[in-house]
Amino acid sequence: MMIKHAAAALCTGLLLTLATATHGQETAIAGLDARLNGVQTMSADVTQLILESDGAVLEESSIRMHLKKPGGFYWETLTPFPELIVTNGQTLWNYQPDLEQVVIEDWNSDRSQLAAQLLSGDTSALQEDYAVSWAGEDKALTVFNLLPLSSDNVYAEIAIHFNDQTLDMIHLESKNGEQTVWQFSAIERNHRLDDQLFNFDPPSGIEIIQNNYSN
Repeated sequence: MMIKHAAAALCTGLLLTLATATHGQETAIAGLDARLNGVQTMSADVTQLILESDGAVLEESSIRMHLKKPGGFYWETLTPFPELIVTNGQTLWNYQPDLEQVVIEDWNSDRSQLAAQLLSGDTSALQEDYAVSWAGEDKALTVFNLLPLSSDNVYAEIAIHFNDQTLDMIHLESKNGEQTVWQFSAIERNHRLDDQLFNFDPPSGIEIIQNNYSN
């Protein structure tokens, strides 16, 4: 019950924040650049909430993530359904221990995990798919709002929240009304991360599925 109340309060706060006056595209991009480009590595615990349109919680997940520019991304769902998505910028591994299988394919940023796209710091790529605005500031809180340019995009709106210069939350609203919230905590920035973290050696005995895509 506490989770449901917290989720409803989170959505209400988000709507109030987005109701503030927005800044222009160039100002918004510059502000987002300043916060993303200063991060070369990042580790965080992530609480993921999947919400119905009324704010009711459908699912809560615990995730561990690591980022190392330019191509390293690690996104491990710990509970309730273990799964690992990891890439070194060339190869992508999707390991599902419950199914005892790993899917291996060439990395393609166009099909990449949305979290990786948003955290990569490549705002020029974001501008190709989204109109970016600065949705307002409240003391240390800053929110950037992303509106899809294509009608084919599954999202109706994305909001990226920063507390001062530190990433705090990403809120995604799908066209069907379902919402996803990523709440970041225990954040470390610009620390040493071994390159091997972004490579995956499949355990023995699991099924290996190799997918190849033409450019």
